[in-house]
Amino acid sequence: MAVLALLVPALLGALGPDGSGETIPLSGTDPGQHLDVTLTRVVDPADPSPAPAPAGSDSDSDSDSDSDSDSDSDSDSDRLVAVEFRLENTGTTVYQDSPAKSSHLLDSDGQRFTGSNTTTTAGPAFPDTATLTPGGSALGFVTFRLPNDAALAAVQFALNSGLADDVGHWSLS
Repeated sequence: MAVLALLVPALLGALGPDGSGETIPLSGTDPGQHLDVTLTRVVDPADPSPAPAPAGSDSDSDSDSDSDSDSDSDSDSDRLVAVEFRLENTGTTVYQDSPAKSSHLLDSDGQRFTGSNTTTTAGPAFPDTATLTPGGSALGFVTFRLPNDAALAAVQFALNSGLADDVGHWSLS
């Protein structure tokens, strides 16, 4: 009993204050669809990765600067938050889905934000579609754009582009 009393706080401490480190087994809507999903870390704020320069000419730079000013106005009132997940296919079928569409971030006001594949300096984003054979795993980021004043409350993940009934939930507060 004394060992258990020492072990529980150590295990809870390993998760971190943001719920990271916790693995949640999830099922999809089709037979054999099972993933172990681990929230490994949250980067808030996450800096956007610089856009690659267009191959070839410098003539595109004028039009690029116009679009940059539009995104700068967004960045004045918004911020990016990057969430890293580890996905492990524990099922008997191939997992093929969009981790970004499967992910949601909730703020303290109850507003829900869907993930994107936006690249940040936090690390590599998941591809548009991740494909994992049984036993396969992948590590990547899903990015969320939310207002600067939004307080993070939770992250959710569900298979089948977020439509499965089985939802993983990590509290961030």
